[in-house]
Amino acid sequence: MTERRAPRAAATIVTRDVLRAKFLDNRPYLKLAFTSPYNLALFFGALAAAGLTFNPFLAVAAVGLEALWLLWAPDSKRLRHDLWDPRFERIKEAMIEQERSQRMALLSERELYRVKDLIGKHKEIRRLAEINPSFTGELLRNELVKTDRLVEAFLDMAVTCGRYEEHLDTVDLDQLDRERARWERAADAGDKDDPNVSIARKNLAVILKRFEKAREIRRYLTLARGQLDLLENSFQLIADQIVTMQSPRELSGQLDELIDGVESIRQTALDTDKILSTIGVEA
Repeated sequence: MTERRAPRAAATIVTRDVLRAKFLDNRPYLKLAFTSPYNLALFFGALAAAGLTFNPFLAVAAVGLEALWLLWAPDSKRLRHDLWDPRFERIKEAMIEQERSQRMALLSERELYRVKDLIGKHKEIRRLAEINPSFTGELLRNELVKTDRLVEAFLDMAVTCGRYEEHLDTVDLDQLDRERARWERAADAGDKDDPNVSIARKNLAVILKRFEKAREIRRYLTLARGQLDLLENSFQLIADQIVTMQSPRELSGQLDELIDGVESIRQTALDTDKILSTIGVEA
């Protein structure tokens, strides 16, 4: 189970990043302007009418108007705001929900409840921010993007914690300690050039690496569990405070500190995975 979860989770994250970069970060306004149902109907309708009436001027006019539309429409802030950005938001929400569902399927019932609860708090923060008359404009959007990142980080950490804990359940530390003692005795029992001693030392080295792996996993779990609790408490505090905040800047310090914390935890997870891979055992 553990071996299957790691590559599946990694593939999900890669897919998520590729899709977001393609559809959200580089928004194809020109393509949307051309493929708009109204534009296609008018453009090809005019061309069809020109063909039926053998009127070349109508065809030239249709092409000219289409060129003007494609030059002007993609850069129109009003059209982006009213027509296309809402569509991108719907695509974004659908992608997030699908990707979240895939990752949440890896969680235990308890962790699933925690993630859903945090998502609920996140939605409440956004709702309260939107009705606060002091929270308007680009500053608000920038701060709320940070809360989106924190929700994703919370889910990533919860999935990683579950994966690591599942692995630890398969490790019998008492048995591992007995193996360590046995190979230590064997390594000290003969001459250093004895092949049996050489094999014993190699086995001992592997056992010690397994202990190191277990220590690193426990270290990560301690840090990550603390950070998960901090995120939950902080989201609740923000929900309590946001109604009376006078500016989105009041959110910045709290959110930036939380983001620094989760990035540190993420780096710890990467370092831990490197240790696990070096001894040939997938966590």
